[in-house]
Amino acid sequence: MRDFTFHTPTEVIFGRDAELKTGRAAKKYGASSVLVVYGKGSVVRSGLLDRVCKSLDEEGLSYRQFGGVEPNPRVGLTREAIKTAIDMKADMIIGVGGGSVIDTAKAIAHGAANPDVDIWDIWLRKQPIEKSLPVGAVVTIPAAGSEMSDSSVLTNEETQEKRGLSTQLNRPAFAIMNPALATTLPIYQVACGVTDIYMHTLERYFSPVTGNDFTDEVAEALMRVVIRNGRRVVKDPTDYDAMSEIMWCSSVSHNGLTGLGGEKDFSAHQLGQAIGGIYDKAHGATLSAVWGSWAWYVLKTDHSRFEKYAKNVWEVETAEAGIEKTVEFFSEIGMPVSLSELGIGILSDTELEALAVKCTYGRSRTIGSFKVLDFDDILRIFEAANR
Repeated sequence: MRDFTFHTPTEVIFGRDAELKTGRAAKKYGASSVLVVYGKGSVVRSGLLDRVCKSLDEEGLSYRQFGGVEPNPRVGLTREAIKTAIDMKADMIIGVGGGSVIDTAKAIAHGAANPDVDIWDIWLRKQPIEKSLPVGAVVTIPAAGSEMSDSSVLTNEETQEKRGLSTQLNRPAFAIMNPALATTLPIYQVACGVTDIYMHTLERYFSPVTGNDFTDEVAEALMRVVIRNGRRVVKDPTDYDAMSEIMWCSSVSHNGLTGLGGEKDFSAHQLGQAIGGIYDKAHGATLSAVWGSWAWYVLKTDHSRFEKYAKNVWEVETAEAGIEKTVEFFSEIGMPVSLSELGIGILSDTELEALAVKCTYGRSRTIGSFKVLDFDDILRIFEAANR
């Protein structure tokens, strides 16, 4: 087992009617004035927002509501919410929704705690972050795993840049998880979530560091559970037992456990974020659209690793068959496996180059660790996915 540091401070409150305990959890972690953040209104229509706010009322906590968060969360809206949080002297931010809402809540917490710093400068690493407000998460969409992760993503709608930020300050104080809240989701959204969950572990599994048997077997088990139950929830999102497995896998896949001792690759995430920043497509779909092309491109880097994945996750004998099985799984659950299937058409050479420029931050960085990818590598992968 290789050296590692593991810290997951988030308290998980899991099960039916868990959202009714939000106020108690918020009070436990010192809240008195809470900004409640949500998306486009489904949590209002379902009555979830009312239940969460009632639980805050019952604990004597003051709060304001701030809605409007979109997928690929925007920095412009985040800036507005930060002003609200500062004005009300918020001492906790609670996100009620999926990964975009929870990521936005994290950004608001950072911005409110650092009022003299523009939030996008933090995401650009121009300003270090040393303090934040506590965040609570009420999860409605199992996908991003943001409720336990150290990461958060924002999109600058003006520059079409989608950037991630990793810091221990991103770890929420508590996460409320009621699988029943996800059983009314559209099937496409469920499938995008299953893909994102699977990829969070897959991107840790393909590491240049080997010799972490326990970590590898945890990762392999999680992927098998996601495959089995992912098929079930895409066929029937009201299957509570399958959804509960998927929701827990979502958190574990991105809290660090499935990559302990290794080094994250996350090339597909970087490729997908470039696509999402320009074309505003669902995050999970951008991952499935490029993963197969990435896998075939890097296969020779460590053929034995792909072979181990094939045998232990898919029960097939060859590395190549493992890649094919993965791509088939994405297709089976309704996910795109090329750029044209993603709905952006066949891109021109100029458009592909623009994606590679965006992914490399203007040719200023490489991505990945399993195989370090430069601009030319990234362009080749986009070209392979352009079908």
